[in-house]
Amino acid sequence: MAKKLDSTLVNMILSLLLISTVMAAALGFVYGVTKGPIEKADKQKEIQAVREVLPAFDNDPTMDSKTIEGLVFYEGKKSGQTVGCAVKTFTDKGFSGRFDLMVGFKPDGSINQIVVLEQKETPGLGTKMKEPKFKNQFNALNIANLSGKLVKVKKDGGSIDAITAATFSSRAFCDGVQKAYELYMKNFGATCPADTTSTTKGGSK
Repeated sequence: MAKKLDSTLVNMILSLLLISTVMAAALGFVYGVTKGPIEKADKQKEIQAVREVLPAFDNDPTMDSKTIEGLVFYEGKKSGQTVGCAVKTFTDKGFSGRFDLMVGFKPDGSINQIVVLEQKETPGLGTKMKEPKFKNQFNALNIANLSGKLVKVKKDGGSIDAITAATFSSRAFCDGVQKAYELYMKNFGATCPADTTSTTKGGSK
């Protein structure tokens, strides 16, 4: 009886190992097949966001994108003249962790538009950051004119109306925008990147 039980246990273990191996191989195959299309879709989403946050341009900003300290800068030009700079920024201070934004700056440093790229905030609360009522407050905002050159919600002494019951997400949004502004001004002043040896060509997600 004991031998029969031992044999059954061994068979069960071998069966589980076989199933696990097959499942791992299947998952690896699916990942390999879907990785390329997913990356392509994410890149297209990023390119579309650049179009949305910048004034009209006729160059390809993705050809000369520059990554600095984890943020990606895309310069938009029209007839050879800079019309703005899109900055892919992020914050780790969201209620549910990190989320990514694309912030478009005009040559004078003011904000043109903002697009939310990725976020995992609470549905019906923090997710309202994507709605015009909240994010359009930043349009035409020049952080240089704010007290302390800081963008903050009104509860913290700033000018931004926080999302109702989602102050945490609102503060994080401001943090992402502030990060983009400070790095933009630090490296380029009120102009878009043209040439710098401190950057890495080719943005990444």
